[in-house]
Amino acid sequence: MNTNLAVPREFTDEEKEALYKAIYLRRDVREHFLHTPIPEPVLRRVLDAAHHAGSVGFMQPWTFIIIRSSEIKAQVKGLFDQANQEAAQVFEGERHDLYSRLKLEGILESPVNICVTCDPTRNGPHVLGRHTVPQTDVYSTCCAIQNLWLAARVEGIGVGWVSILDYTALRRLLDVPEHVIPVAYLCMGYVDEFLPQPQLEKVGWLPRASLDDAIFYERWGKENAD
Repeated sequence: MNTNLAVPREFTDEEKEALYKAIYLRRDVREHFLHTPIPEPVLRRVLDAAHHAGSVGFMQPWTFIIIRSSEIKAQVKGLFDQANQEAAQVFEGERHDLYSRLKLEGILESPVNICVTCDPTRNGPHVLGRHTVPQTDVYSTCCAIQNLWLAARVEGIGVGWVSILDYTALRRLLDVPEHVIPVAYLCMGYVDEFLPQPQLEKVGWLPRASLDDAIFYERWGKENAD
């Protein structure tokens, strides 16, 4: 038996570089949206990339609600405004002032909004690999969102995740069934620029953490591989 067989090289150096470039240049976009519509083939290409995300037990629990209606966007913006006023109250002093100046959504400005949901009941009560960690349905949906984000970035499309929302009210607004979980509300559209660094890093809200501070070996707290 030949044990020296290597896995064929599937990606060129240029292709690998493009993947890492998309990861490093991905941004959470809240402004700079253009009114240019996203062509349907491009939108479907981005959604197909999301649909090919990994999922525990191949359950594929996600559904994408595409929203272009100005009326629905305005109602979602109202939900944001209310939640944002409440969120601002947890910060004090300079932190509160900075928070109040931040642009945290692009609901009305972006041509397309997408609500990404997760159906925990899809494929029945027993999903391979989910018995001990039922939350893997939501984790899998987040993998789909990341795929969407990266695919959108290479298409020149900005994506912003609006987390400052009452998702219970959002469920009612979009007629999402009670058992289905709204996981993310995304604003999408072409932009006139992508910031060279994340907005919150740029304005000094938080610095980027060191990779070394995020790595332990073998057990929690062990900081070297020896």
